[in-house]
Amino acid sequence: MNKVILMGRLTADPELRQTPSGVSSCSFSVAVNRKFVNKQTGERQADFIRCIAWRQTAEFINRYFNKGSMICVEGELRQDNYQDRNHPDVMHYSYTVQVDNVEFAGSKSESGTNGGYNNNNAYSAPSQNNYNNNNNSAPQQSSAPNNNNDSMSYGNLNDYEEILSDGDVPF
Repeated sequence: MNKVILMGRLTADPELRQTPSGVSSCSFSVAVNRKFVNKQTGERQADFIRCIAWRQTAEFINRYFNKGSMICVEGELRQDNYQDRNHPDVMHYSYTVQVDNVEFAGSKSESGTNGGYNNNNAYSAPSQNNYNNNNNSAPQQSSAPNNNNDSMSYGNLNDYEEILSDGDVPF
Protein backbone atom coordinates (compact mmCIF):
# COMPACT_ATOMS: atom_id res chain seq x y z
CA MET A 1 0.00 0.00 0.00
CA ASN A 2 1.33 3.44 -0.93
CA LYS A 3 -0.56 6.15 0.93
CA VAL A 4 0.71 9.49 2.23
CA ILE A 5 -1.22 11.95 4.41
CA LEU A 6 0.43 15.28 5.20
CA MET A 7 -0.68 18.36 7.06
CA GLY A 8 1.37 21.52 6.94
CA ARG A 9 1.68 24.99 5.45
CA LEU A 10 2.37 25.93 1.85
CA THR A 11 5.88 27.36 1.47
CA ALA A 12 4.94 29.42 -1.61
CA ASP A 13 1.93 30.11 -3.81
CA PRO A 14 0.95 27.03 -5.87
CA GLU A 15 2.15 27.04 -9.49
CA LEU A 16 -0.61 26.15 -11.95
CA ARG A 17 0.46 24.93 -15.40
CA GLN A 18 -1.19 23.19 -18.32
CA THR A 19 0.08 20.44 -20.56
CA PRO A 20 -0.05 21.01 -24.33
CA SER A 21 -3.28 18.98 -24.36
CA GLY A 22 -4.86 21.32 -21.75
CA VAL A 23 -4.59 19.18 -18.60
CA SER A 24 -3.99 21.32 -15.47
CA SER A 25 -1.22 20.52 -13.02
CA CYS A 26 -0.30 22.30 -9.83
CA SER A 27 3.00 21.93 -8.01
CA PHE A 28 3.62 23.17 -4.50
CA SER A 29 5.68 22.43 -1.41
CA VAL A 30 4.33 21.73 2.08
CA ALA A 31 6.31 22.42 5.27
CA VAL A 32 5.50 19.68 7.78
CA ASN A 33 6.70 20.04 11.36
CA ARG A 34 8.57 17.16 12.91
CA LYS A 35 7.27 15.60 16.11
CA PHE A 36 10.12 16.53 18.43
CA VAL A 37 11.72 19.83 19.43
CA ASN A 38 15.49 20.34 19.13
CA LYS A 39 16.77 20.33 22.74
CA GLN A 40 19.61 22.73 22.03
CA THR A 41 17.72 25.44 20.15
CA GLY A 42 14.19 24.80 21.40
CA GLU A 43 12.90 24.95 17.82
CA ARG A 44 10.89 22.42 15.90
CA GLN A 45 12.42 21.26 12.62
CA ALA A 46 10.36 20.88 9.47
CA ASP A 47 10.49 18.81 6.32
CA PHE A 48 9.67 20.45 2.99
CA ILE A 49 7.77 18.00 0.80
CA ARG A 50 7.11 18.56 -2.89
CA CYS A 51 3.61 17.77 -4.13
CA ILE A 52 1.85 17.73 -7.49
CA ALA A 53 -1.87 17.63 -8.24
CA TRP A 54 -3.67 17.20 -11.55
CA ARG A 55 -6.91 18.30 -13.24
CA GLN A 56 -9.72 19.64 -11.01
CA THR A 57 -7.72 19.06 -7.82
CA ALA A 58 -4.94 21.25 -9.22
CA GLU A 59 -7.39 24.01 -10.11
CA PHE A 60 -8.99 23.79 -6.65
CA ILE A 61 -5.62 24.16 -4.89
CA ASN A 62 -4.61 27.07 -7.09
CA ARG A 63 -7.91 28.86 -6.45
CA TYR A 64 -8.25 28.43 -2.67
CA PHE A 65 -4.71 28.09 -1.26
CA ASN A 66 -1.76 30.45 -1.12
CA LYS A 67 1.57 30.82 0.68
CA GLY A 68 1.19 30.08 4.40
CA SER A 69 -2.18 28.32 4.09
CA MET A 70 -2.63 25.22 6.22
CA ILE A 71 -3.40 22.26 3.97
CA CYS A 72 -4.03 18.54 4.36
CA VAL A 73 -3.10 16.39 1.37
CA GLU A 74 -3.60 12.71 0.69
CA GLY A 75 -1.84 10.88 -2.09
CA GLU A 76 0.90 8.49 -3.17
CA LEU A 77 4.66 8.79 -2.90
CA ARG A 78 6.39 8.77 -6.27
CA GLN A 79 10.12 8.38 -6.92
CA ASP A 80 11.79 10.06 -9.88
CA ASN A 81 15.36 9.49 -10.97
CA TYR A 82 17.64 11.02 -13.55
CA GLN A 83 21.28 10.92 -14.58
CA ASP A 84 23.54 13.85 -13.83
CA ARG A 85 24.46 15.69 -17.05
CA ASN A 86 27.98 16.46 -15.85
CA HIS A 87 28.61 13.01 -14.36
CA PRO A 88 26.96 10.22 -16.39
CA ASP A 89 27.71 7.65 -13.69
CA VAL A 90 25.77 9.58 -11.01
CA MET A 91 22.04 8.92 -10.59
CA HIS A 92 19.85 11.43 -8.68
CA TYR A 93 16.63 10.47 -6.90
CA SER A 94 13.77 12.70 -5.82
CA TYR A 95 10.43 12.05 -4.18
CA THR A 96 7.11 13.77 -4.84
CA VAL A 97 3.63 13.25 -3.44
CA GLN A 98 1.06 12.68 -6.20
CA VAL A 99 -1.98 14.37 -4.61
CA ASP A 100 -5.36 12.59 -4.82
CA ASN A 101 -7.36 14.50 -2.19
CA VAL A 102 -6.93 17.84 -0.45
CA GLU A 103 -8.72 19.49 2.48
CA PHE A 104 -8.57 22.77 4.31
CA ALA A 105 -6.79 22.37 7.63
CA GLY A 106 -6.65 25.93 8.94
CA SER A 107 -9.32 28.01 10.59
CA LYS A 108 -12.38 29.08 8.66
CA SER A 109 -11.23 32.72 8.62
CA GLU A 110 -7.78 31.68 7.35
CA SER A 111 -9.01 29.65 4.40
CA GLY A 112 -12.19 31.53 3.59
CA THR A 113 -14.21 28.30 3.60
CA ASN A 114 -14.14 24.82 5.07
CA GLY A 115 -14.08 21.48 3.28
CA GLY A 116 -11.97 20.04 0.52
CA TYR A 117 -11.79 18.51 -2.93
CA ASN A 118 -11.00 14.97 -3.98
CA ASN A 119 -10.36 13.20 -7.27
CA ASN A 120 -13.86 11.75 -7.27
CA ASN A 121 -15.11 15.20 -8.39
CA ALA A 122 -16.81 15.68 -5.04
CA TYR A 123 -16.61 18.46 -2.52
CA SER A 124 -16.04 16.93 0.91
CA ALA A 125 -17.94 18.08 3.94
CA PRO A 126 -16.08 20.10 6.56
CA SER A 127 -14.74 18.33 9.59
CA GLN A 128 -15.25 19.95 12.97
CA ASN A 129 -12.00 21.05 14.56
CA ASN A 130 -12.16 21.47 18.33
CA TYR A 131 -9.12 23.71 18.36
CA ASN A 132 -8.06 27.09 17.15
CA ASN A 133 -4.68 28.22 15.85
CA ASN A 134 -4.05 30.40 18.90
CA ASN A 135 -2.04 28.08 21.14
CA ASN A 136 -2.58 30.34 24.16
CA SER A 137 -6.21 29.47 24.65
CA ALA A 138 -8.06 26.24 25.34
CA PRO A 139 -10.82 24.98 23.05
CA GLN A 140 -14.05 26.90 23.48
CA GLN A 141 -16.91 25.16 25.23
CA SER A 142 -20.55 25.24 24.29
CA SER A 143 -22.76 27.57 26.31
CA ALA A 144 -25.60 25.02 26.33
CA PRO A 145 -26.60 23.82 29.79
CA ASN A 146 -25.51 20.36 30.81
CA ASN A 147 -28.70 18.76 32.09
CA ASN A 148 -27.55 15.15 32.46
CA ASN A 149 -24.34 15.87 34.44
CA ASP A 150 -22.04 14.01 32.06
CA SER A 151 -18.76 15.56 30.95
CA MET A 152 -19.38 15.48 27.20
CA SER A 153 -18.08 18.54 25.32
CA TYR A 154 -19.50 19.71 22.01
CA GLY A 155 -16.83 22.33 21.27
CA ASN A 156 -17.65 25.62 19.58
CA LEU A 157 -20.92 25.37 17.66
CA ASN A 158 -20.92 29.01 16.49
CA ASP A 159 -19.69 28.02 13.00
CA TYR A 160 -22.92 26.13 12.32
CA GLU A 161 -26.26 27.66 11.46
CA GLU A 162 -29.73 26.25 11.87
CA ILE A 163 -31.35 25.40 8.56
CA LEU A 164 -35.12 25.68 8.50
CA SER A 165 -36.72 23.44 5.90
CA ASP A 166 -39.85 21.46 5.17
CA GLY A 167 -38.16 18.26 6.37
CA ASP A 168 -37.12 16.86 2.99
CA VAL A 169 -33.66 15.39 2.71
CA PRO A 170 -31.64 17.41 0.14
CA PHE A 171 -30.18 14.35 -1.62
